Amino acid sequence: MNASTSRPESLAAFWMPFTNNRDFKASPRLLVSASGVHYRDVDGNQILDGTAGLWCVPCGHAQPKIVAAVREMVGQLDFAPTFQMGHPAAFALAEKLMAYTNHRYGHVFYTNSGSEAVDTALKIALAYHKARGEASRTRFIGRERGYHGVGFGGISVGGIAANRKPYGTLLPGVDHLPHTHNLEKNAFTRGEPEYGAHLADELERIVALHDASTIAAVIVEPVAGSTGVLIPPKGYLKRLREICTKHGILLIFDEVITGFGRMTTPFASDYFDVEPDMMTTAKGLTNGTVPMGAVFTKSFVHDAFMDAPAGIELFHGYTYSGHPLACAASLATLEVFEEEKILDHAQGLQEYWVDAVFSLKGLPHVIDLRCIGLIAGIELASIPGKPGARAYGAFKKAFADGVLIRVTGDIIALSPPLVFEKAHIDELFGKLAKILKELD
Repeated sequence: MNASTSRPESLAAFWMPFTNNRDFKASPRLLVSASGVHYRDVDGNQILDGTAGLWCVPCGHAQPKIVAAVREMVGQLDFAPTFQMGHPAAFALAEKLMAYTNHRYGHVFYTNSGSEAVDTALKIALAYHKARGEASRTRFIGRERGYHGVGFGGISVGGIAANRKPYGTLLPGVDHLPHTHNLEKNAFTRGEPEYGAHLADELERIVALHDASTIAAVIVEPVAGSTGVLIPPKGYLKRLREICTKHGILLIFDEVITGFGRMTTPFASDYFDVEPDMMTTAKGLTNGTVPMGAVFTKSFVHDAFMDAPAGIELFHGYTYSGHPLACAASLATLEVFEEEKILDHAQGLQEYWVDAVFSLKGLPHVIDLRCIGLIAGIELASIPGKPGARAYGAFKKAFADGVLIRVTGDIIALSPPLVFEKAHIDELFGKLAKILKELD
């Protein structure tokens, strides 16, 4: 029996993440292979991937160049430590990544996931201010409904109640901006909403409350993804940038979802023309092939550490920081983006994608549609007393009908591989429309 393609004898031992384990194990959905924009399940059914895995496969599955690069590297260098030594691919990738930002950032610190990238960025922010003689700057500002991974730092600055509630006291000294979601004012907006930029000024109130001398950094997702695709109002991010600059506060963009083409630009910072001081990334960084995350920093952040006495400048890192296989996967991913003009293709799909999203307007239960780049959020009215049940029902019906969608609460979130074609968009939304019409 092939353990990777056959139905397991037991599902009991694997405690699955972010999963209704009892429901899943009663009727499992098991994927055994993937190619291009499709998965195949254990019964041989083809599943159209409407979510790029978990927001992380922009170039499509089993991309030949990426597969070949990982295969070659595992036979050449399966592991190399990056504590007090290194390997060429880690440095080559760092240079390529800086070029990918058009050299707007000077340095990259490797992690293994978006969660680790967030905690790394928070630690860098604290150590940066201390290195500059402002050790009083220890406070972080996140945002309601924000998702920044599952480390204790990430859930502390995050603002999703279910992710925080079970774990008691989190990092002290964290405050939160209000979220920008407003159905009454902004429902069915294509792109950036008109209403809500003023909510950025709440940061001034928080600064006045705590004093700027205590605040290390503000962290936000440019587009809040995991909470259900919340798109920033026009001018909102620019205003956050202005306030942070005014008060000497570092601005961190969590681009784990929005980086590497999801907005049809390299990063959301390019799309919105707002430059943070640090960006956290992961997911599309390796096309999802090998786990990897990274923190991009402006040179002034890095250089503050290099004025220290000789020795280790930052006491932080991971066993697998800059893992050879991850570096190989990322180098190949960047080559695929360039050679196959992935961003140009994605930009060419945007208008068709938006029209397809808005073709669902007026269908049963749909109370909002929002989209930007190649992302969409479809918000459904909740069943009284059963929040999340309606969208979860749609998720299960969609899988049975051969399409993979993602749901959070009663919001369907879509983020297809950037190599989707118009026929794939037609199939995805054709099946979704049918499901919504039949949904309880």
